[in-house]
Amino acid sequence: MNDRAGELEAAIPSDILDLAWKVLQAAKDGEVMLATAESCTGGLLAALLTDVSGFGRVFDRGFVSYSDRAKCDLLGIERQMVDDCGAVSRQVAEAMAKGALDRSQADIAVSVTGFAGPGAEDDEEGLVHFALATRDGALSRREEHFGPIGRDGVRIAALRVALTMMDESLAEIEIGV
Repeated sequence: MNDRAGELEAAIPSDILDLAWKVLQAAKDGEVMLATAESCTGGLLAALLTDVSGFGRVFDRGFVSYSDRAKCDLLGIERQMVDDCGAVSRQVAEAMAKGALDRSQADIAVSVTGFAGPGAEDDEEGLVHFALATRDGALSRREEHFGPIGRDGVRIAALRVALTMMDESLAEIEIGV
């Protein structure tokens, strides 16, 4: 085990571990607090960001809002939005990130919502929406179509995208953009 990894090292690809360490180091250097709002990743991102010792002051909290009701209860999303747009949508991903930011002390909050495995007939397996909100009002979003690569494959791919979004946001803060 290297000094960048914790207990999750055996289950997570090394490029993701390295990216998580980079995000944590940039957040620590910039005195930036992080939060997550996760659905299809089920808390894996929060677990990854809290798995490495020495970075306890950069992660405020993680919201695991797997069900529609949890998205509303934990993150303050209007039920009508979930019903109208669907839990796996750009709008809900944005609301999740904003809700995590509003309900935490974080400077950056990232959200993940998607279909990790086979679902209902109209659910696109591997469709994942991401959003990142910052305390200064910036909002970015991504939509990925990973395809039917299995639950674990989608969840791992989603970690990579969410961490990349955080890394990009932290880089912008670092250079004052």
